[in-house]
Parts: sequence; C-alpha cells; structure tokens
Amino acid sequence: MHTNAEQTLLVLASASPRRRELLSQLGLSFTVSAADIDETPHPGEAPEAYVLRLAREKAGAVAGRHPGAWVLAADTTVVLGPELLGKPRDAEEARAMLGRLSGRTHEVHTGVALAGRHAEALVVRTRVTFRSLTPGEIAWYAGTGEPLDKAGAYAVQGKGGFLVAAVDGSPTNVIGLPLGETLALLERAGVPLPWRAAS
Repeated sequence: MHTNAEQTLLVLASASPRRRELLSQLGLSFTVSAADIDETPHPGEAPEAYVLRLAREKAGAVAGRHPGAWVLAADTTVVLGPELLGKPRDAEEARAMLGRLSGRTHEVHTGVALAGRHAEALVVRTRVTFRSLTPGEIAWYAGTGEPLDKAGAYAVQGKGGFLVAAVDGSPTNVIGLPLGETLALLERAGVPLPWRAAS
C-alpha cells in the first residue's frame, strides 16, 4: 500500500484490516482515514437502507478532510430474518449469534459509497448458509476471539470458514468489501486501476 496522497487521491474511509487487505491485494494505491460515526440503526430501518446510510455518512465525514480525493467507504451487516446481527460485545453474545445462524441461511449486506470527486453508492447482498453446528464447535470458535470484531460473529476468511456450507453471491462481500462491484464503481468514477495503467 502506498501512502502518497498526491499520487493516489484514493482514500479508504475504514479502519477495517480486511478491507485494507482486499484493496492492497489488487495493487491499488490508497491512504487510510477512518471515519468515526454513530452506527446505531434507526427505528424500523431496513438493512439495505442502514448499510447504505452508514457507508454514505462515513464517506462524507472523511471527504471533508481530503478535498479533491475519491473517498471510499463501506459498511457490512449480517441479516437473519428481520434481525441485524452486528459485532458481538463478548464471547457469550458471539455464542448466541452463532447458535441462531447454525443450520440456517442468512444474508450479508454491504453498502459501498464514494464521495468527494465522485458520489455514488450501492448495496451488495450475499446469501450464506451455515452448517448445523454442535455446541462444542460454537464454544470453541467463540473462545478463539476471532468473532469479536466481526458482524454476525464470524470471519469466513479465517477460522470461521469451517462454519459455512455455501455462499451464494460475492465471497468478498462476506469479508467486508464486494470487490467486483467496488472496482466497477471506482472505474465509473475515473479512479486509475492498476491494469488500466499497465495497458
């Protein structure tokens, strides 16, 4: 990852190491400037509206600090029926979330927003089906500490991969940033992509 703001003009408005890693793997040059906003859902707010609002608010908050840049932000939540599953407060809440997800299909919604030089936002949904988990599996995984900073209390790219039976849709969306859709968004905005520069 390069940190020359004059050269790149792309800012990732996220402290998420997963999002940073996904963008870095593709050779994109960007700086990181995390947004600090209230992430409390509004009463009756639909999941798509919730992640879209937070992504836009994050991008907007950071765009003010980086005039002339493209500012990319994202927000991910896990949706089980009508319920939003955010990040668990502790291992006990992680065990409860995993128990509710066991043997069922849920959706992962990510809002992606650009602000600054180009304003556009979208939502990507991926369906994820969990295996039927034993109490021992749930307790062991919750005890690893991995679920504690993850929406829905699992990381499909980490130890939590063993929980998942099937993914229908973007796998990187489940990690926190749908790469295909995000790259299309960046291209529409005129962000120089590595393979464009090479051609």
